[in-house]
This record gives sequence, structure tokens and C-alpha cells, in this order.
Amino acid sequence: MTDLQPPEPLLQLSRLTIRHSASHRTLVDNIDLSIMPGEAVALVGESGAGKSLTAFAIPRLLPEEMAVTGDILFDGQPVHRFSQRQLQNLRGGDIGVVFQEPQSALNPLQKVGDQVAEVLMLHENLSRNGAKQQVLTLFKEVELPNPEEIANRLPHQLSGGQRQRVIIAMAIACSPRLLIADEPTTALDRILAFQLMKLLAKLSRSHGMAMLFITHDLALARAYCRRVAVMSAGRIVEQNRTEILFKQPQHSVTCALVNNQLDGKPGPLSETSRPILNLHGFSAFYGKKPRRFWRKKTPDKPVIDSIDLSIQAGETLGIVGESGSGKTSLGLAILKMLRNEGDVYFCEQPVHQLSEKEFRPLRKNIQLVFQDPFNSLNPRMNVRQIVEEGLTIHTALSATERLQLIKQTLSDTGFEPTLHDMILNRYPHEFSGGQRQRIALARALILQPALMILDEPTSSLDRALQLQLVNLLRNLQQKRQMSYLFISHDLSVVRALSHQIAVIKDGVIIESGKTEQLLVNPKHEYTRALIQAAFPNL
Repeated sequence: MTDLQPPEPLLQLSRLTIRHSASHRTLVDNIDLSIMPGEAVALVGESGAGKSLTAFAIPRLLPEEMAVTGDILFDGQPVHRFSQRQLQNLRGGDIGVVFQEPQSALNPLQKVGDQVAEVLMLHENLSRNGAKQQVLTLFKEVELPNPEEIANRLPHQLSGGQRQRVIIAMAIACSPRLLIADEPTTALDRILAFQLMKLLAKLSRSHGMAMLFITHDLALARAYCRRVAVMSAGRIVEQNRTEILFKQPQHSVTCALVNNQLDGKPGPLSETSRPILNLHGFSAFYGKKPRRFWRKKTPDKPVIDSIDLSIQAGETLGIVGESGSGKTSLGLAILKMLRNEGDVYFCEQPVHQLSEKEFRPLRKNIQLVFQDPFNSLNPRMNVRQIVEEGLTIHTALSATERLQLIKQTLSDTGFEPTLHDMILNRYPHEFSGGQRQRIALARALILQPALMILDEPTSSLDRALQLQLVNLLRNLQQKRQMSYLFISHDLSVVRALSHQIAVIKDGVIIESGKTEQLLVNPKHEYTRALIQAAFPNL
């Protein structure tokens, strides 16, 4: 009787090191990591730890300025020595990638069905008709509704969750042996995040596919991954089987990740605080009705429908709901970036009758932090130009005064002062998702607005950075009596920061009230489902 040999790793990283050629900085330092066939491994750590760099080094997707040394073995073959033809077969064939920002990964001018079909025609040699039929099968497999209709849509016509499922369909189209999922749930609400990970786990089993899951969401890693590796400052500081790592963390970084909890409450409101924003019968619509329809009596369907809400000076109103419920549309409509109807009062002054041009000067006092920092930051501008842009438009400060204020604001948003000079000259693509989000926050914060509309500002951040950001926002609010309209799908963050919560579904506020009262005693079934997903033990 012969002894059974243990299976060889599907992926083996040995002494993997990544350096930035221009700055000579070591970004990933001597990493050793293996993944067995069919195994799900989570790579967790704070934003900027090097998780995505490590993942993208595997199929050699890093830019040329990143110098990679060490061994990358896929099924025993040295990927670091592959020719371009071998790499082309590897990418999308044996290795599929689910990117963090699906809006950026999809061609905005091409139907999503055609984009997935292109992968099949390239790697599987299918005819165009054969590829289109396979696309519909894939869309059903990733549980997209109405696959024929979805296939004919452009990316912007889909919700965030739908776009992410299209990316998953593209990644599994050629039945890869390894799936690299880079923060695939970042922009999704809690319910959709668990649904998506459940889908990925099911696909992994049905396709016999291994998975490298990059995340800062420890609950998802614990629920769906067999092993967890923890990264900090470019190194893997600890790795173990999931349950052992969570029950008996050894490294201080792991302990901090496991034990970091968002706690505390927002500061008290002043008894004499005045209203900052009031909406009455507020509705919003996408697009403008074409001229040929002006005389028809078919009304547009509102994306926001007859909303009433109020925010006081120094108050945070949390807006929660599932992806596609209308949260972001509400923020855009307040800034007149969507066609709207109803009454809007800012600092007790009626602004609903102002034209977009007349409203523009008020935007200094109402700043918006977008959900997707990669798309909201100009890729051709460096950090100094991005953060400084508002100052040059709205203030008469000198260049020296602007630079001083920029550096102070970068410090306020979590960037080390010793790195400021280097950061100011870098471009958005050179930062992690969490770092880009802090740059976007600095751009809005530098104008010291009276009201900030924060659209998922913590979605790209790990728990430690979320805690830092929540504390920063609390301190700024108490110091400046700044108000926040805080849009989020993370109820734990909303709870820590918001005085009141409004729950939105299908463009309608179905329930609102003081934060703790609403969380402890929700009236609506939909609110109870959101709370149960966020706080299973509440």
C-alpha cells in the first residue's frame, strides 16, 4: 500500500517583494503564501498594507514602475518567467479577477453582455452567437435578474450589486482554477455583501475553484474562508486556520483587527442650534424629459419621492438602505445634480428656485464626498492639485497659505506629516482604495463647509481607519458645528456617528427617528432586516 502524497499548492508565493522603482520604497516585503486547489484564503489588513499589490502581482498586472522579485508559482509553473502569450492565456483563463471598483473595470461605452462575450471569444474561441448564449447562462449562474435585458445595458444603467455580478460572470467565464476577489463587497450594503459572498462560495464549489479573497471585512472572511493571512506594512504578520486565528490571535495587528469596535456616540446638540437643511415634498428624477415628450402627460417616475427631512447645525442625519434604494440620488439632488421638485431651505433661506448657476456659489458651503473615489478624482491631477482646486476657485489665499492648509487637512484625514511632500506629487492610481477615499475627504473638508454630504465615505476603509475617520468627523463637528448628511450601508458606522437615522427604500423614507430608539425598536420589517444583518446579536 502506497502513502498518499499531499496535494501540491495551486499557488505558491515565495519571498515575494515589490518595490517602487522611482522612490525605491519597499511596498511588499518577503511574502510567503500558498493556496491549495479549491481552497478559499482571505488576505486581510489595514488600507495600504499591500494586499491588492500582492494579488495583482500574481497575474503580473502591476505597472512597470513596480519591480517584483521572488517566486510566483502557479500549478508549479513560474509565472514570473511567463511570456506575454502565456500571460494572456493565464489571465481570464486559469486566473479570474473580480476588481474592487466594477464601474472602473467595465467599459462605459459598451454593453455589459458584449464585454463578457469578448472574454469568451478570446479564450474559448466561441463564435459571437455562441458567446452571447453563454453570457446568458453565466448571468443566470451569478443570479442576475432578466439576463437578456441586463446583457443589453451599459454599466451606468446597472446598480452597484448588478455591476459586481457582471464582473464575477466575466471572471468565471472560462472556469478559472483561481479567483482573485479584490474587495468585491466594498460598495455593497450588508445584506448584498453576504449574498455576494454566498454566491462566490457556491461558484467556488461548483467550479472547483480556489479563491484569494482580499478584504477588510473580518466577518465575511470568517464566514467564507478556510484560512486567513494578516498583512501590515507590506508583510504577512500572521496566518492560520480561520477559527484559530479569530479565537487566539497572536500578533498585535491581528488583535487590533479582531477587537476593533466602533463605539461611542456623536456629541450633544446645542439647544440653540438652527436648521441647516430642510426638505419638504422633495422629489428627484433622472435625466431631462426629451422635447418630443413635453406635451405628453406620462409623468416621470421619481427616484426620490416626496421626502421630508431636517438637519440642524452640528447634527448628523444617517441615511441607510440597500444598494439602489435612492441614498446617493438624494445627496445628488440636494446639490441640484439631479432634476428635482419640492422645497429646499439651506440656512433657512429658500434655494429651490435658484438655477444651477445661481446655486453654484453655495457649493462652497455644501460639499460632497463621492462613494467611488477612483472615479471622482481626476487621474491627471496630483494630490496637491486635487485638494487645492476648491481653494483656488473659492478663496483668495496665497500659494503658501494654500499649501499650509493642504498639509494640515491631509494630517486631519490620517496621512503622516513625514509623507506629505511625497504624497502631494503622486496621482490617484498610486494609492490604495482607502487612501483615495481620504484624499476625497480632504478635498471636501478643506473648504470648511457648513454641510457635508458623505456618500459611503468609510466603505473602502478597514475597521481601524473607520474608527479614526469617525473620531475625526466627531471632533470636526464639535469644533465647527458642521452638519453631516451621512449616507451609508454600514449601520455600525451610522450608529457611532449619527444623531438621527432615516431609512430609505425605493426612494421613500419608510422610517426615521433618534438613532438608538430606531435601532432598538424598529417599526418596519425592512428596517428590522437591515438591523439584523448589521447586528446579529443586538
